[in-house]
Amino acid sequence: MAEISGGCLCGALRYQLRAAPPKISVCHCTHCQKSSGSAFSVNLLTPEADIAFTGEMALYEDHADSGNILKRYFCPRCGSQLGSHNMLRPGMFILRAGTLDDTKALERVALQCWTRSRQPWVRLICDAPEFLEAPKI
Repeated sequence: MAEISGGCLCGALRYQLRAAPPKISVCHCTHCQKSSGSAFSVNLLTPEADIAFTGEMALYEDHADSGNILKRYFCPRCGSQLGSHNMLRPGMFILRAGTLDDTKALERVALQCWTRSRQPWVRLICDAPEFLEAPKI
């Protein structure tokens, strides 16, 4: 499989994925809404070992209502979010799908989480399982 690439809006941060991401999810939590400036975030859950970054990233430690810590990484120049580390999922990186150079690498959505905070006007056209909070998988 060819490598999948992506990066931030200004091009200062780039990455290469060595494998297709195993899970694509949509998160409707209020923190993803605020950090993305949108109604939800589309994420690619991928092993850290399968992604290589170039460029310097800034970090924001987000403390969820649950007490979980999410380390959010973004470009200090243009502000684009590249992804995050969820302390409950060691060894995995949550990559923002919108940063891919070519979204043809994306397949179907595997799940939607935190739907209890979904905006009332949002309904995705997909058959992905929905979870009121984070799934226990």
